[in-house]
Amino acid sequence: MSKNQQLIKLFENWSGEKAINISPLPPSGSYRKYYGIKGKNKVAIGVFNPDKKETIAFIKFSKHFLNKGLNVPEIYAEELKKNIYLIQDLGNTTLYSYLSNVYKNSIFPKELIDMYKEVIKKLPQFQIYAAKDFDYSICYPRASFDKQSMIWDLNYFKYYFLKLAKIPFDEQDLENDFQKFTNYLLKTDCSFFLYRDFQSRNIIIYNNKIYFIDYQGGRKGALQYDLASLLYDAKADIPQHIRNELLKEYIKNVQKFVNINEDEFIQYFYGYVLIRIMQAMGSYGFRGFYEKKEHFLQSIPYAIENLEYLLNNVTLPIEIPTLTNVLKRVVDSQELKNLGRIKNILKVNINSFSYKKGIPVDTSGNGGGFVFDCRAIHNPGRYEKYKLLTGLDNAVIEFLEKEKNLDNFLNNVFLLVDQSVENYQQRRFTNLMVNFGCTGGQHRSVYCAEMLAKHLKAKYDIEVRIHHVELDTE
Repeated sequence: MSKNQQLIKLFENWSGEKAINISPLPPSGSYRKYYGIKGKNKVAIGVFNPDKKETIAFIKFSKHFLNKGLNVPEIYAEELKKNIYLIQDLGNTTLYSYLSNVYKNSIFPKELIDMYKEVIKKLPQFQIYAAKDFDYSICYPRASFDKQSMIWDLNYFKYYFLKLAKIPFDEQDLENDFQKFTNYLLKTDCSFFLYRDFQSRNIIIYNNKIYFIDYQGGRKGALQYDLASLLYDAKADIPQHIRNELLKEYIKNVQKFVNINEDEFIQYFYGYVLIRIMQAMGSYGFRGFYEKKEHFLQSIPYAIENLEYLLNNVTLPIEIPTLTNVLKRVVDSQELKNLGRIKNILKVNINSFSYKKGIPVDTSGNGGGFVFDCRAIHNPGRYEKYKLLTGLDNAVIEFLEKEKNLDNFLNNVFLLVDQSVENYQQRRFTNLMVNFGCTGGQHRSVYCAEMLAKHLKAKYDIEVRIHHVELDTE
């Protein structure tokens, strides 16, 4: 039984309804797979995660936070032996997507500041209130953000960012500075719950309330780390004076729970900003340089701007000359600063596929796009002489071009896609996906995908990529 079928069965057992539709959701920066599942009255998100320990952490964390009255997704059903579970569908309006819609012309509006203040007000509820009786034994991969965890993050930065970006460094001297840096960070109070990935894409706005997701990497640690993750979230690009305002707002809120020394807190805060930026850059390097997922590279120039601010305005009370020099080389790299900005041309990815195998997932990370069903068109695959041919072969092309309803179908497709292409170009978007599906993914969908590609190449200055999934050619 496939994972889709297993999730459908789990959904139907939970809901008491037949699943009408299941469709893959755009991938995130993890290896978890998400599916939207709909019944007649109920909906859910189905999740497959091959990492069982991470799944257990997420489910138990969720139940703990729900018992504390915190806004996290409900766990509807779980089947740990099969690495699947169902969670509440909170929609797709993240704090980042909200920010993208209202943060324009370099103006960070009051409504957005108020939204961030509301988020900051809730953060100590996770870190302190809910952490009082938290079971850290279920944390994965470690129970605390200790020296080992920090060194993992710094090595991630070293091997997946510095090495792949070709930034030179002395291995031993850099390792020595890593040791000094982590020893310094661990001198502050590290007895709180550390959410680990507290950033704008993991905060959801649903029914006018703020919800929180993706805390499965949580563990014991310092208060400063999560605030650093939120305020120095690269592509959110929060203006520095707003960050300063939100930092003060957080301190005011956290002091309702514990007494902290404000000056000392701020000093350590910038150390945690630095390690968080390096961890994020390691992720951008791994996903962007190594896995070739271009949208991760677009975050690098923003992260470099944050690094530059720290180097110019913050002095940590420790000597880490090799690390500092490495970071200066990163900041001075014009090539890195221009990543994701060199070529802002729209890329249209066109796929043909078989409905028997499922709709292709958007690997660009943007989501959306179009899915066109070609099954209303007369199928040449019904005839013996066309069965071994494809929509790339002249005989099939001639067959389809005689179909009276095909021109009308394609003209409507062109009108819809043209509208999005022109709008995306004006808004400087970089990715659009268009899928054509038919029964076998061999004839009609292939032909329609080729026709759209030809149309777009002739009309627009864009990059068109075509992939026939069932033919396994590009």
